[in-house]
Amino acid sequence: SSLRWLPLPERILHKLIVFTYKALHNLAPPYLSALISLRTPAQALCSSSIPSLTLPHLSCSHNRLHPFSLSAPHAWNSLPALVRLTPTLHTFKSLLKTHLFRSTMESPKYELIIEAKDMGGLDVGLTGTATATIMIDDKNDHPPEFTKKEFQAIVKEGVTGVIVNITVRDQDDPVTGAWRAVYTIINGNPGQSFEIHTNPKTNEGMLSVVKPLDYEISAFHTLLIKVENEDPLVPDVAYGPSSTATVQITVLDVNEGPVFHPDPMTVTKQENIPIGSVVLTVNATDPDTLQHQTIRYSVYKDPADWLEINPTNVTVGTTATLDRESPFVFKNIYTALFLAIDSGNPPATGTGTLQITLEDVNDNAPSLYPTLAKVCDDAKDLSVVVLGASDKDIHPNTDPFKFELSKQYGPDKVWKITKINNTHAQVSLLQKLKKANYNIPVLVTDSGKPPLTNNTELKVQVCSCKKSKMDCSAADALSISMALIIVFSLSSLFCKFS
Repeated sequence: SSLRWLPLPERILHKLIVFTYKALHNLAPPYLSALISLRTPAQALCSSSIPSLTLPHLSCSHNRLHPFSLSAPHAWNSLPALVRLTPTLHTFKSLLKTHLFRSTMESPKYELIIEAKDMGGLDVGLTGTATATIMIDDKNDHPPEFTKKEFQAIVKEGVTGVIVNITVRDQDDPVTGAWRAVYTIINGNPGQSFEIHTNPKTNEGMLSVVKPLDYEISAFHTLLIKVENEDPLVPDVAYGPSSTATVQITVLDVNEGPVFHPDPMTVTKQENIPIGSVVLTVNATDPDTLQHQTIRYSVYKDPADWLEINPTNVTVGTTATLDRESPFVFKNIYTALFLAIDSGNPPATGTGTLQITLEDVNDNAPSLYPTLAKVCDDAKDLSVVVLGASDKDIHPNTDPFKFELSKQYGPDKVWKITKINNTHAQVSLLQKLKKANYNIPVLVTDSGKPPLTNNTELKVQVCSCKKSKMDCSAADALSISMALIIVFSLSSLFCKFS
């Protein structure tokens, strides 16, 4: 009679699942319990605490003789975790009936047909009927209770993620605010290393490590957790001792890699220091203080191949000339990586970063541009070209630059160079020249201490210009250097005085 509200298929399913529950809890004849078996996962998972049955092979003749061994696992495994974990038969039947009843209804309601007769119900009276719809609204009159007073978890140090699923039971209507659990860690979490969230499907509490644990600091943690519902309890119902539970967490020691101090390691050095110079001494410690391991060092990444590490005194030295202007240097900083490897089994490795800030040395002479200029032989403006200078070094080893022409001999000077600003100068003709190529030595000097000078030949082509077209073919046929100009000047001077 207690199943009268269930359709016939659900009544049969109810009987089957109750027999299964009894068989699992030694409440059924042994021959029935022997027909089913709990499934054992290949590896221990947090969800393995929810009992599931092994599905037998369909080809087995045993199933044809005993349909219970085939139908029971399918029916049992389809139940919500909350129903399967119920500890008592009485509560299990209640939750099972509610589950099956809800599965047959679109919404939790009853529809009743009510008949009314007048004249005291006599046959000569009139009759009327009406339909009454009763909507079922569950109230939170059952507080959630942990299935155990103490849960266990094991986690490796340095690992994050879910470490254990904590189960509760609640006799209120599933998937309602009166059933959904809210978990809170109320003690044992001063460093906020743990968090707990509700699994929306199973209502279990998923306890997670969110900050890696350190075995050397603490090998054991004890958490006190409470559970409540989303909806408040009805009056006169309160949360009891079963609404709190303890979680014992054991931290396993893991061989951790050495740690460099500091990291990154920073040092400032002049470029071009002698090969073999000591840059710094590295220092790394092993977090596994209880294991008393040794540490060896090696170079991991040295892009320019400038460095080495002494295995005896762990000093980093230079094997080549440090160059601030190298393409491996970014914003005056050269970066290299080093490894510290302990003697564990297997060994663990730590990585340290070395950043060398390179101070500039005046080791680059300035360069001149452009090195070719063209001018018309009949040009009224005798300005030839504006020269610029650049330097790979940085201030104060660059501009202002000094521009000079090699000494010109003879009574008539042909070329003139005039400074425009700190980085540019103007080359001009002092007299018109014939069509030819002229090579003019230009000296440019930087402001470094000591200064560096670059001697560059500026090629000037004096070309024929007609109708806005420049023809330098004649100039290419005749090339005159500054030395040749000096010879011509001396010859003219000699003829004049002779």
